[in-house]
Amino acid sequence: MASLRLKFVQSFVDRHGYVRHYFRRPGYARVTLPGLPGSLEFMAAYQAALGGVTAPKVEVGATRTVAGAMHWLISAYLSSPPFKTLAPETQRTRRNILENVREADGDKRIFQTVNGKCVMLLARHHLQTMVNKKANTPFAQRNLLNTLRAMFRWALSEGKLPDDPTVGVTRKKLNTKGYPTWTEADIEQFIAHHPSGTKAYLALVLLRDTGQRRGDVVRIGRQHIRHDLLPKKPHGWLCIVQRKTGTLVEVPVTDALQAAIDEAPNNHLTFLTTSQGQPFTDAGFTNWFRDRCNEAGLPKGLSAHGLRKARARRIADKNLSAHAVGAVSGHKTLSEMQRYTVDYSRRKLADEAMRDEISDVATGEIKKTGA
Repeated sequence: MASLRLKFVQSFVDRHGYVRHYFRRPGYARVTLPGLPGSLEFMAAYQAALGGVTAPKVEVGATRTVAGAMHWLISAYLSSPPFKTLAPETQRTRRNILENVREADGDKRIFQTVNGKCVMLLARHHLQTMVNKKANTPFAQRNLLNTLRAMFRWALSEGKLPDDPTVGVTRKKLNTKGYPTWTEADIEQFIAHHPSGTKAYLALVLLRDTGQRRGDVVRIGRQHIRHDLLPKKPHGWLCIVQRKTGTLVEVPVTDALQAAIDEAPNNHLTFLTTSQGQPFTDAGFTNWFRDRCNEAGLPKGLSAHGLRKARARRIADKNLSAHAVGAVSGHKTLSEMQRYTVDYSRRKLADEAMRDEISDVATGEIKKTGA
């Protein structure tokens, strides 16, 4: 019988004769893995631990920090429940940002106690200077300010600081529409280089036909497909709780997706795996998929997230509402749903508004309108 080998998993028999399984990654707290290796509960806990959800990193030197210094506040925030409940990718991003702040200004005092009163030493202009240094990299500047705001607002709500020094701090506004949406021509070009039966093709169809984020796509497996939901679908429903928002999304499995799954079979709990047969990390999948896009000769701006937007575009193409987009994508607010389809919707409305005054491309007929 083949054994299931998973990275960072250790097993031993306790004094009562029971086999215990633990997730043990260097620098992280030990996590108990329930059930038997390969079972749904075991793999769910393992995937969560890989993502850092139940394996918070041990803060080196946290017990030696000086109260009132920047490294003291950073250590406290990184160990706080609000931080631990963030999506793994958000945790990773914020942790990296704060570790850079700690390295540069960790010994700086935020406040001091004078006659029993807490007096702030860190002022708004100090943080504004820090943010201004990132002016040439607007995305990094935005992430830095958002992270600092989250930390200081948490500190204020916990009574650790008397004021929030990020109030009034500004940044350079980003003039961008985000990740480009894949066109049908882009999709066809990718498929021409990565035909059905390849892992790259399966990845594209999973992204395109489910409309989910990369962090959820890399977790999708047969255990997420149900055939007992109504209305009945030939290939069932894909049901997954989004890792970022906790939203349950239920999407019918398309003919194309079922064919892609059948043509690239594997015995793992996730449809997509690395060359070593391990589940992808978010960053690992992004880099791997970018390489596949490069091989197909696609523009550098296209990404996995752009296929999520392509799904929204396809829904809008059927004259369905923004709420239909949210039902598939998992977005909760109308503004988020509309943001994915606003450009297409404008073109659609403009076309309908001017249709009677434009030549018919198929027949060459000029449509006549009143003066």
